[in-house]
Amino acid sequence: MGIWDFLSGQFIDVIHWTDDTRDTMVWRFEREGHEIKYGAKLTVREGQAAVFVHEGQLADVFTPGLYMLETNNMPIMTSLQHWDHAFQSPFKSEVYFVNTNRFTNLKWGTKNPIMLRDPEFGPTRIRAFGTYSIKVADPALFMTEIVGTDGEFTMDEISFQIRNIIVQEFSKDISASGIPVLDMAANTGEVAELIRKAIDPVIHQYGLELAELYIENISLPEAVEKALDARTSRGIAGNLDDHMKWKAAEAMGQGGAMDQSMGMGFGAGMGMQMANAMGQQGPWGAAPQQQGRPQPAAAPMAPPPPPVEHVWHLAKNGQTSGPYSKADLGKMVASGELTRETHAWTQGQDGWKRAGEVPELAQLFTVMPPPPPPM
Repeated sequence: MGIWDFLSGQFIDVIHWTDDTRDTMVWRFEREGHEIKYGAKLTVREGQAAVFVHEGQLADVFTPGLYMLETNNMPIMTSLQHWDHAFQSPFKSEVYFVNTNRFTNLKWGTKNPIMLRDPEFGPTRIRAFGTYSIKVADPALFMTEIVGTDGEFTMDEISFQIRNIIVQEFSKDISASGIPVLDMAANTGEVAELIRKAIDPVIHQYGLELAELYIENISLPEAVEKALDARTSRGIAGNLDDHMKWKAAEAMGQGGAMDQSMGMGFGAGMGMQMANAMGQQGPWGAAPQQQGRPQPAAAPMAPPPPPVEHVWHLAKNGQTSGPYSKADLGKMVASGELTRETHAWTQGQDGWKRAGEVPELAQLFTVMPPPPPPM
């Protein structure tokens, strides 16, 4: 082998890059002290761009294709080297391959709540998170503004900065948009596109493009969400007064209807008493005086009607029964059918209670000893 064949073997003839990673954005072609031969082959694959840097100055940028490194396709390098058409010697230049594919499923989120003035809720705070996709749109600008001389630049090195830009622009634009919070949650796709268009010009300053932005969730503070749930429940129930009446009538059942009729009878009796009393008085509250005639003695007031006895309903194993009188319940205590733990309800009582906790029913158990304490 001649000396010229040996020397020519020291020069690099093929320049290319195959990426076997998922996060490499820029990779520098390592020369290991060897020079690039004039006329060498440069292979740039789809999803790549090759950037030549000569003596610290950015030179030519190559898009996907196969190139012979000669003066006719390296105009900037030719002017920097002052080559003529007969120049055949090797040259030294750094070659950076830039990945121009999309980097997907990148995470973003608001570390702190965003303050905004909602047209319905007033001043409130929201949090949001989602994913985004990014790609290199201008390899030369990206090399100049971000990468510099880094021989292997990964997505992790810039993702934190991109997240900060997204959150900053999201906070600013969502606060100024005036979109109600409830509309944000229902239209996350439209809101995300609005934010993406606002963020993309900022990203372009780094040679990047925000290809996609997704909002997975927009949430309110926990206390506000609870209040909103309560408000929604009231809206579903409709008129609150009618809803409470319906619930009481449903729980009352047959016994409630009986109690209601007895109450109406009691009210009618009281009304008749009041009418009779008023009929014995004049328009100003005193009986008219008649001259020469003795006044009859006032009729004795009728005693009040006896108190209405409560009727009770029992709940056991998810089923209700009744109504029962207090005497009926006494017999059930004696037979063991009613215990202190049995739930009972009567009109006017606030929900179901254990029979042993109701003073009127607790008296039924005094004739029998309570169950023994646990071992």
